[in-house]
Amino acid sequence: MLFAAGFGTRMGALTATRPKPLIHVAGRPLLDHALALAQAIPNRVVNAHYHADQIIAHLAGSDVRVSVEAPDILDTGGGLRAALPMLGPDPVFTLNTDAIWRGPNPLDLLAQHWAPDRMDALLMCVPVAQAIGRETGGDFALAPDGQLQRKGDLVYTGAQIVKTGALHRFDQPAFSLNLVWDDFAAHGRLHGITYPGLWCDVGHPGGITLAEEMLGRADV
Repeated sequence: MLFAAGFGTRMGALTATRPKPLIHVAGRPLLDHALALAQAIPNRVVNAHYHADQIIAHLAGSDVRVSVEAPDILDTGGGLRAALPMLGPDPVFTLNTDAIWRGPNPLDLLAQHWAPDRMDALLMCVPVAQAIGRETGGDFALAPDGQLQRKGDLVYTGAQIVKTGALHRFDQPAFSLNLVWDDFAAHGRLHGITYPGLWCDVGHPGGITLAEEMLGRADV
């Protein structure tokens, strides 16, 4: 599941007439960078809301399906739940489309560390020092046993493996996956790993230049 439904308001004029996932970085749309990471996954779904017609047109002729959220946007939890008929049984990978990676494929690393007997979600995090363009602190801390706790020096990158059964516990149509993670954490089932490479947030215009500079670095 690739998240591409947001409004991209931090991008300002760049998203006035197009969705953020179609903004170009290093010669190709952000969405295509994300799809390349997931190319080995046979069933790929992209959600869409803002300028959904452009997302649909961009993916026409591919094997990627689009889950259109209408009339309202559903946030990450609601959006994932709405796409479950396309995604099939859990667990699933989810990936944000507004980031660029420099290093090994994060989805491959998640798959290597996934242990469903003791995890309900496995989040890929990166130390703040390796999070290019990050303007605030971290989101999580990693315990010695691999469990995640709120507040720390690790930034959530937008990549994870997650079981989807808990999504049906929420009555509201739109809700954040943060609510699901908090439930998992309360039961010791929220885990994380750290990314060994670099990651760049492309949520604002300056992130485009930072991401392109990161991709061009010779010291990584």
